[in-house]
Amino acid sequence: MKTKMMNSKFGKLLRRLVGEEAGAVMMEYVILAVLIAAAAVVAIAYFGRTVTSEANVATTAMATGGNEAASKQEDIKSKSETWKQEAVDTNKKFTDAKEDAVK
Repeated sequence: MKTKMMNSKFGKLLRRLVGEEAGAVMMEYVILAVLIAAAAVVAIAYFGRTVTSEANVATTAMATGGNEAASKQEDIKSKSETWKQEAVDTNKKFTDAKEDAVK
């Protein structure tokens, strides 16, 4: 009975006036999923090397004891400073290139 009414002229007119929002709602969920995925990719790219290095230190500490893990921890701290400086240098290059392009 319901499908008969929805397929009638009145039902088609009513659907056209009210609109079907199922596609719009689905699109909102797709956009939300894409934004979450993009945030995850950015977070992994930003913190990936540091998190991986810290996990390796934890594994070493559990497997061999604290001495070797402590030296790896110091190595990671120095590498993280290098990585920070690389990021700052890269950002400066992009900023300089942008300023040159504007001129």
